[in-house]
Amino acid sequence: MKVLIVGSGGREHAIATSVAKSSKVDKIYCAPGNAGIGQIAECVNIGAMEFDKLVDFAKENEIDLTVVGMDDPLVGGIVDKFEEAGLRVFGPRKNAAILEGSKAFSKDLMKKYNIPTAGYENFTSPEAAMEYLETSKYPIVLKADGLALGKGVLICQTKEEAMDGVKELMLDKKFGNAGNTIVIEEFMTGREVSVLSYGKTIKIMTSAQDHKRAKDGDKGLNTGGMGTFSPSPFYTPEVDEFCKKYIYQATVDAMASEGREFKGIIFFGLMLTKDGPKVLEYNARFGDPEAQVVLPRMKNDIVEVMEACIDGTLDQIDLQFEDNAAVCVVLASEGYPVKYEKEIPMYGFENFKDKEGYYCFHAGTKFKDGQIVTNGGRVVGITATGSNLKEARKNAYAATEWITFANKYMRHDIGKAID
Repeated sequence: MKVLIVGSGGREHAIATSVAKSSKVDKIYCAPGNAGIGQIAECVNIGAMEFDKLVDFAKENEIDLTVVGMDDPLVGGIVDKFEEAGLRVFGPRKNAAILEGSKAFSKDLMKKYNIPTAGYENFTSPEAAMEYLETSKYPIVLKADGLALGKGVLICQTKEEAMDGVKELMLDKKFGNAGNTIVIEEFMTGREVSVLSYGKTIKIMTSAQDHKRAKDGDKGLNTGGMGTFSPSPFYTPEVDEFCKKYIYQATVDAMASEGREFKGIIFFGLMLTKDGPKVLEYNARFGDPEAQVVLPRMKNDIVEVMEACIDGTLDQIDLQFEDNAAVCVVLASEGYPVKYEKEIPMYGFENFKDKEGYYCFHAGTKFKDGQIVTNGGRVVGITATGSNLKEARKNAYAATEWITFANKYMRHDIGKAID
């Protein structure tokens, strides 16, 4: 069969790598793809938001399955477009992708259906938001309602910081229309854990833990993710049992009750608080870089799982993962997530050839004059497996030395808590 993957990041490279292992697949396309994806798939120069062009391409090339990796096209309704054209596509429809597309919607959903989450209020008026902050407890969290590349969350230690945050999101429009509405949320403390699942019959994948901040020690600005590890030792059987009962299936059932059947990936961002697990956020697709540690550990044929998800036969799938661990360290361009150079030559990719358990997932790369060069802030994700987290971490950091480029930057404490 022929598969089309929509996206161009490390997540899509991880998806393509898993799809390439499927015995069902003869040909992979990726739109628009990147330099790494281009080594296992044919990259097509169509943007992820060019829905009509993507539909036409899928028809003309007799694509059997389209997999949408990115949030923007899902929230924009790409799945609806493909289904209207009679094409098979993996991902939630627009009315279900709102679970990620609007934080205000998801918070209201959790409140209505008693799904554990932080206390909050939604605001469409900056004046009302600032008035609310006058009597709030600090620290406090401000979230842009819409999509903001994983960066639309501000943790404010003081009232002054929070007031500046409201101005930044709602008046200065740092994230555009994503800040037309904001969520002001109580600050939760505890361990963060990410759990990916296939819906609508919930099938839970292995846990992971992300590192959002740009600098060591969880300092610096929020990013799309500087590294991750799987499984999380803090995600215990007790936590799993609680979440299955009160969060995972409850979310899918709530969406169904609202007439928003969810088919695809639900990413549960959790905070393990002293009062039990609570939902930090939902995503409607594979996490990035979480996919880069979860998918290499999955035993199943990913295409079979996706097709079962589309066909409503997911309950017949026994989802299995290797009894090992994986760590991903993101190699970024110095200055990310603010300002950084592009088109810097990269070297060392041959070091990963035929090395089992080692992966170099391309995110911000492209070809220029036959040379792979940087093309983004997060450049590649270096993933390695090991028999346990400590070994996987050691392997991943060793492999970060195999790739070189000027202005290479990374955090040195990904998974440090597990040493």
